[in-house]
Amino acid sequence: MATIRCRRFAAAAVTVLFLLLAVALSSRAADIADAAPTNAPDVSPFPPHLESYHDADMTGVWQVLLNRIHQEPFNLWATLIFLAAVVHTFLTHKFIRWANVLETRHEQHWAADPAHTGPCPASMPARVLHFFGEVEVVFGIWVIPLFLLMMWRVGRQPTLDYLNQRVSYREPLFVVTIMAIASTKPILRLAERCLRFFARLGGGGPGAWWLAILTLGPLLGSLISEPAAMTISALLLGRQFYALKPAPRFAHATLGLLFTNVSVGGLLTHYAAPPVLMVADPWGWNTLFMFRHFGWIVLVGIAIANAGYYLVFRKELAQLKPDPEAVPAEPPDEEQASIPAWVTVSHLLFMAAFVWWAHYPVFLIGVFLFFLAFFEVTAEYQSELQLRSPILVGFFLAGLVIHGGLQQWWIAPVLSRLNEVPLMLGAIGLTAFNDNAAITYLSTLVPNLAAAMKFAVVAGAVTGGGLTVIANAPNPAGQSILKKFFPDGISPLGLLLGALPATIVFAVCFLWLG
Repeated sequence: MATIRCRRFAAAAVTVLFLLLAVALSSRAADIADAAPTNAPDVSPFPPHLESYHDADMTGVWQVLLNRIHQEPFNLWATLIFLAAVVHTFLTHKFIRWANVLETRHEQHWAADPAHTGPCPASMPARVLHFFGEVEVVFGIWVIPLFLLMMWRVGRQPTLDYLNQRVSYREPLFVVTIMAIASTKPILRLAERCLRFFARLGGGGPGAWWLAILTLGPLLGSLISEPAAMTISALLLGRQFYALKPAPRFAHATLGLLFTNVSVGGLLTHYAAPPVLMVADPWGWNTLFMFRHFGWIVLVGIAIANAGYYLVFRKELAQLKPDPEAVPAEPPDEEQASIPAWVTVSHLLFMAAFVWWAHYPVFLIGVFLFFLAFFEVTAEYQSELQLRSPILVGFFLAGLVIHGGLQQWWIAPVLSRLNEVPLMLGAIGLTAFNDNAAITYLSTLVPNLAAAMKFAVVAGAVTGGGLTVIANAPNPAGQSILKKFFPDGISPLGLLLGALPATIVFAVCFLWLG
């Protein structure tokens, strides 16, 4: 009992000290900002535009980076905080494991004390560790020290201008809305019916479902957006595969293959994948261009990668036995007929509207409000609206774009000094530590980029999109949906190793066929 009290006191003390530090730093920053003369000139934008460094004549990348740190020291602080957040994402499963251990010890101490009666209360230290183990909150947590340090070192107004004007939250907002509608009963039922047709061609067993979902599900990313494709594929994999409790190695390999396939699955069109959206207008790419240069290669790569994984894990797939109660092979006829066609069509129209207005937050919110009203009117044909996962994923992406916007000072010069093959390999590596849409966006800032270099950076960015949870915007959605099937949490190393073979397959396909 004394140990538990000490732990609670320590947690409370750390929390109080953190709050006091936050108040002190924010107050100090406000005092500095208020002390500035009222007639001071306009504050320079932050982060500085890349042209403002005047380092175009410098040839060495280290020389450029040191010069930019010298001109704006906060560049280094922002990157260090970002790296701390990245390291945190790799430790989330450790926090979950530690939380489970503390919770078990707390329950044992409670049961061993005869003075305790009633149900065991939750362990506060375990809850804190579990909170830090939620990957969706990692970048949001690290926005707090970033914000305080920016207020102190950069100033109040530049900090607020950066968060309010220079950071775009359109992608997080779009992901929240598209995930919400993609997880509704009519959309999932329609997707399941389509995939069931192809699964039946292979016998309708777990292996057939596995192949159908991982082959066709990611390709939906070229039609209804990658976040929607990830949501549908993850939910169906949860029902038809993960519910059968595959071995951890197979479970992580499937997750890595799913993330990689979804990352490249949006390359058949120019409007659905965030990495492509970033470059389509500046570079004049349309759907015909995308399919001619990327789409057919993606189809070949998905076929090769899925076949390879299937051959490696064919014995494990054969041992999976469907549970008729937990994972019905097919819903009853009355359940299939319970959703009228006009309800499903309306959902598809709402989804199309979300995709159409993805770059206009006001219209996006308006359409979503109309969808909520329609959802209430047709409640008898709906299941419970899932908002927790979409909101957490949106929070994750909002934190990621805040951090990512401060990393262009080093990403842009690194990309601009690489040749075609090194550029593609460099983009794959950088994507593991940043959203691939940020990589392609920063490539548009490089002047006079050759066509081959444009192909290399986009191919590399999407190829590395399955290596980590933060590598591709839809990955947190899949992680949020499927994490319940991993008792100790999703291992970042397990995900990396699971996605690596598929990443190599797509890298070779783009290099040889592109």
